Amino acid sequence: MTDDRRRDRELMREALETIEQLQVRLRARSELRSEPLAIVGVGCRFPGASDPKAFWRLLREGRDAITEVPPTRWDVDAWYDPDPDAAGKVSTRFGGFLDGVETFDAAFFGITPREARSLDPQQRLLLETAWAALESAGIPPDSLRDSAGGVFVGIGGVDYFRRLAARPPDEIDAYMASGNAHSTASGRLSFQLGLRGPSLSVDTACSSSLVAVHLACQSLRRGECDLALAAGANVMLCPEVHVNHSRARMLAPDGRCKAFDSAADGFVRSEGCGVVVLKRMSDALRDRDPVLAVIRGSAVNQDGRTAALTVPNGPAQTEVMRAALREAQIEAAGVSYVESHGTGTALGDPIEAGALAEVFGGGRESPLLVGSVKTNVGHTEAAAGVAGLIKVVLALQAEEIP
Repeated sequence: MTDDRRRDRELMREALETIEQLQVRLRARSELRSEPLAIVGVGCRFPGASDPKAFWRLLREGRDAITEVPPTRWDVDAWYDPDPDAAGKVSTRFGGFLDGVETFDAAFFGITPREARSLDPQQRLLLETAWAALESAGIPPDSLRDSAGGVFVGIGGVDYFRRLAARPPDEIDAYMASGNAHSTASGRLSFQLGLRGPSLSVDTACSSSLVAVHLACQSLRRGECDLALAAGANVMLCPEVHVNHSRARMLAPDGRCKAFDSAADGFVRSEGCGVVVLKRMSDALRDRDPVLAVIRGSAVNQDGRTAALTVPNGPAQTEVMRAALREAQIEAAGVSYVESHGTGTALGDPIEAGALAEVFGGGRESPLLVGSVKTNVGHTEAAAGVAGLIKVVLALQAEEIP
């Protein structure tokens, strides 16, 4: 064999080895990007429920957690007027409120009392609820220091900052900005746990916490992090947003979200915080974590141009659901339950119901069951999506749809 032929054979062998290595890497990357994500821990606080067990009891018993506005938030008698056109007034006396949002064990998190006074209750709730979620997963929070953990938080409220900013300027301290900036809602969790993966706060209105879950799933599948906390939080301390929603005729006078009901006439604003701990399925099985539920696919889009800024787009809703089904590699006819947005508005509910029928209505052998957690605890806004997700996780654990 000549030297040239020998050299050609050697080059061919090296090329084949390189191709095989690239194919192995491509398969590994493809498997990573389509790998199911495991929910291994859950923490939550919602009206009438201080933890997941209490939340499930509330749902299973079909209880209503809506109350009149407590005097610790604002004077409901002074602000209430049943006429939605009344300037500067609120057309409902109701809401969904958490107990004890003014309490916080600052020392437990190494935060001084002075800094805690400027810390948004939403950030306090996120710290406490994330800790509880990790404990439910059997993951010691201290074990995550310097790990590739990601934090994705849905948040939008600014009520506490408005209260602090209304004080005399000489009362502004060094902690007001960091205690209330949305960026530090996620950043503080990363700091507290020593996580070095992506850390971001998301404000996409009512979808904030579900978009946070979607981004967490993407980050895990891209290998940017090995564990992710996805969360949402909302606390109401001021009546001004209620005034706005009253003038826009968004709020139900009786303070009830009557989802998919002919009597639907608006929603009721509510508070809450929910956190889920996510891992790639292979990692969860390796670490013997409790797999509470599995996320196989998710998708995000926008309504685009509609009749008005806040008017939903039915075709866009069908598109995003079909995209999620494709991502999950699941047939629509195989889905038995949908936890919907279901705010209880005369405009939004029929559009959502129509989109659900369009996607899931054909070729079914059994009915599609549809629910909305808002009928129990109200519309928790930035935390609404994760509230519905946690409801589904708890239903899967109980093998029962409330």
